[in-house]
Amino acid sequence: MRIQKFEHFKGDLPAYQSDGASGFDVRAQLTMDLILKPGERALVPTGLAFETPLGYEIQARPRSGLAVKNGISLVNTPGTIDADYRGEVKIIIINLGQEPFIIKDQDRIAQLVLCPIYHADFEVVESLSATARGAGGFGSTGV
Repeated sequence: MRIQKFEHFKGDLPAYQSDGASGFDVRAQLTMDLILKPGERALVPTGLAFETPLGYEIQARPRSGLAVKNGISLVNTPGTIDADYRGEVKIIIINLGQEPFIIKDQDRIAQLVLCPIYHADFEVVESLSATARGAGGFGSTGV
């Protein structure tokens, strides 16, 4: 996959942290520390753009260590980066924890996963096929 580095990019390119990793980590590109108070969110630049192949998307997902240790997540998880987007990828981070969280320049802030996508051909019908569940949702299958 082709990657463009913007002028403010520094440090390491994205990398898979193990042979079996699904996602590659991206890093914050900051000129000063960013302090997120509980409940606050911020748009954090990565300094990178991607040329995603047609038929794929990149999904932005939280890093599990930040989530479990600090309550740090992504607002729109998974976030979609479409194949035809060529702008800088920025990560929408939220602090769901109890304490302020400091993001420093070069911190690994999210993982990105390259995923295949399928386009549906829509067909309008009078009714849908029946299932045992039917229209039941939002807890209809129990606790």
